[in-house]
Amino acid sequence: MDLMEDFKNSALMFGLGTFVAVFVIAQSVFFLVKAVKRGKELGIAGSTMKKTAISSAIFSITPSISILLALITLSKALGVALPWIRLSVLGAVTYELPAAEAAANAFGLSITGNITDIKVFAAIIWVMTSGCITPLVIIPLFLKKLRGGLNLMKKHDEKWGDIFITAMFLGMISAFLGMGISNGLLSVLTLISSAVIMAVCGLLIKKCGAEWLRNYALPFSMIGAMALAILFNKVV
Repeated sequence: MDLMEDFKNSALMFGLGTFVAVFVIAQSVFFLVKAVKRGKELGIAGSTMKKTAISSAIFSITPSISILLALITLSKALGVALPWIRLSVLGAVTYELPAAEAAANAFGLSITGNITDIKVFAAIIWVMTSGCITPLVIIPLFLKKLRGGLNLMKKHDEKWGDIFITAMFLGMISAFLGMGISNGLLSVLTLISSAVIMAVCGLLIKKCGAEWLRNYALPFSMIGAMALAILFNKVV
């Protein structure tokens, strides 16, 4: 167990995490410089680009709160380094948490506990990593054909094209909902709380003109639901 704990938080793992973080930051800076250069070529005012950059930063930082919470959640089972590496690259809480939990469940364990078996730890790494490779293959190779097929469908019958796209979206949402409510009453109450908070934010935006809430509604609903989950856990 001690060896496993040492490995999860070893210099090697943190070294890999540092390399990944530096690469991601360097990539962001590269495209930021390219964007500023292109903006100047197009004659966009510096104040406009600055305002856009600040708005984008706020929009990016606020949802990152949920990513930080996911890192904290996974750190108990997997250490700090691995969740840091995964979430700094992908940053999709809706993928990383279910993927890690599904891999742990295959061994009769859960990410709410401490993973002490190197085989289980390795399996979780493979599932979290290999599962998100699929879009990297599908998008470059098949996106053009898929979009062409959808456009052709909408061209022949726009109504059925819209229905098909909506059905795919609802199917994806249903898959996440199934995972969300499969863990009992606590999960259901947390899900309902999140939906209620999001609905309240939507009403405030629509009825009260609170436009600033558009960038904060998602993190508010997630953090609020997590806070209420602690309360529900005590009560239920």
